Amino acid sequence: MANPRLLLRRILCVAAAAAFLSAPVFAIRKDIGFAAPIICRTTVQGRHLISDDNGYVCSALSIDPWSRCCPQTGERFSCQGCNLDSQCCNSYEYCVSCCLNPSMTKEADVLKLKVAKPVTAGTYANIFDFCMGRCRHSSASVVHENAYLSDFHHCFLVQQNSSGSTESNFGSRLDGINVILGRQGESCSSACRAKGQSCVPSRLSELNKCQILQKYMRCKNGCFPSLGPDQPAEVVDEAPKNLNPGACLYMQMDDRLTCDGSHQHTRRLCPCA
Repeated sequence: MANPRLLLRRILCVAAAAAFLSAPVFAIRKDIGFAAPIICRTTVQGRHLISDDNGYVCSALSIDPWSRCCPQTGERFSCQGCNLDSQCCNSYEYCVSCCLNPSMTKEADVLKLKVAKPVTAGTYANIFDFCMGRCRHSSASVVHENAYLSDFHHCFLVQQNSSGSTESNFGSRLDGINVILGRQGESCSSACRAKGQSCVPSRLSELNKCQILQKYMRCKNGCFPSLGPDQPAEVVDEAPKNLNPGACLYMQMDDRLTCDGSHQHTRRLCPCA
């Protein structure tokens, strides 16, 4: 005969199992307490330095192999090697880091900007994309024939023209002026002469602004300050890549503007009368 105590234990175990299996399941917990991994985006242009989207700069060897973030031991939003007046730096990575500083670049303004000139172009997804792209546009400080204007050729300044004047003011200052788009490689003196007029050097400064260049030219690859006797002008599409084909260029120094300058790869915007 079976042991009564053992039999009772078996009955209780069977009853407990049945009660557990028949109980309704209200929820399954998915959150088991693991934090989402932190992954940084980084620049990839330099061989020695890297800037991450937190605003830190570090050597490529010191970056965390798992998170891809720089150690947070140095200065955040560092502007080392930058000219804060021109907002240009001598290092691409420090340009990106400085650009990410909220006091330098307003994210709300940046996210409204078009990535390119056409109306159909998209906008920047975030401020890191803007800073990476803007600092890489070294043509903003380039002189013709592939030479930099200075060591500070990585610039992040959100600059649309060389002055704060409005377009309506520009129009009034161009009264009596016939704005002519010269042919490739042609000086303003020649372009105006072909129309039976003369170039007016005192009005070149009124055309030396991005708003005016974009009004008369495509400027599909942006508008940048530069330094050349042929400016204001647009680089032709057939120009070598290092000259930034399709970009508009305006002279950084109005006192150097001249009617006689020309360049084989640009078309000038000329004031004739």
